[in-house]
Amino acid sequence: MELIILMGLQASGKSTFYRLHFATTHAHVSKDLFRNNKRPDRRQMHLVEEALKAGQSVVVDNTNPTPVVREPLIRLAHAYGAEVIGYYFESETRSSIERNKTRSGKARVPDVAIYVTSKKLVRPTYAEGFDKLYDVRIVDNSEFEVHEWVQNEVQ
Repeated sequence: MELIILMGLQASGKSTFYRLHFATTHAHVSKDLFRNNKRPDRRQMHLVEEALKAGQSVVVDNTNPTPVVREPLIRLAHAYGAEVIGYYFESETRSSIERNKTRSGKARVPDVAIYVTSKKLVRPTYAEGFDKLYDVRIVDNSEFEVHEWVQNEVQ
């Protein structure tokens, strides 16, 4: 059983990556799916816990920008004996803004949201409690390149 935490800017490819790699095997939890909920963090934790309780692997598909945001998810996963795997999506702010422009409706976020996230985005570390970490990049604007995490990469 796995808890996969996707991390990165809005429009960096996280949801597309989920659909391509995990949609048939993992439950999907994203705050984007319950925007009108007054307590989205609480709702997210409830859904993650329900999946783990049922023995279901789950992907948390949000920006998850800081260790403080990721810590409760990691703690919950370990409490249920789940392996915690992180995928960090490398993306330049400019590239995310350009991809965001191709979105429509509620999928499109204000540019300022991407700028705000880029300022607080912290690269994950194994010290946070991850069992595995991967670095993900979009190449040729459509393919994903995934590499095992190198801890001593420039922070």
